[in-house]
Amino acid sequence: LLTSSFHHVIAEAKDVDRPIGEMFSKGEVKFEVKENVWKRAEPSHFPIFKGVKVKTERGEAIIRLTNETHIELRQNTFLTFDQTNRLDLYNGSINFRVKPDAEINFKVGNLSIVSSKPLEASKGSLTSPLIAEETIGSISIHSSGAVTVKSLQGPLSILDQSRVVIAALSSKDSVTVPSMTVKSAPKVMVAQAGAAGSGRGDNGDNTVYWIIGGVLAAGAAGVGIWALAKGGGDGGDGFFPFCLP
Repeated sequence: LLTSSFHHVIAEAKDVDRPIGEMFSKGEVKFEVKENVWKRAEPSHFPIFKGVKVKTERGEAIIRLTNETHIELRQNTFLTFDQTNRLDLYNGSINFRVKPDAEINFKVGNLSIVSSKPLEASKGSLTSPLIAEETIGSISIHSSGAVTVKSLQGPLSILDQSRVVIAALSSKDSVTVPSMTVKSAPKVMVAQAGAAGSGRGDNGDNTVYWIIGGVLAAGAAGVGIWALAKGGGDGGDGFFPFCLP
């Protein structure tokens, strides 16, 4: 019994020290050794442990997690892995590729960005999962504090701190969330990103409408509707392909 318990403790200790991924970088990429003390990361192979903080200044990096999630860090990006399956993004931009069976939560302020499993209607009004595919997308934090989320492939959901879905993106959709929403959860917010054929503007682009209910300073109730984002095809930021297998 004592021997069995001892081996169990050893196994748990090994899990604590086990890396959750690895990073390959070029240029100036650093990690935090201790509070406010940064050291340059090895470019060829750098192990990623839970709790590590990484920042790219004039460099770029690719992180491959043990669940085969690939994350590309652009210049001037700052992030940390507070939990094994959660990445906290504080500054900059990332591209990501998530396997169908992988679970990861991208957190920006009070927002959580997660991949959604598609469902299809079946007989008897039941739902069944479709054949899953990789989720490919990007997250960018603007200087104003607003956050743009793009889906190049696969559905994405954006949740607030109460785990309420405030935006649902399908492939080729994008949305820009204002800084006030990123920092604090809104009282009333509804977002919908339509697929092909619905929710499209005159120019054929997918449009996401935010419907916010509030009370004006003078005391009159008002409702404002803003078109915040357009879907893919705008020829804007490109997604850099991953060179890792």
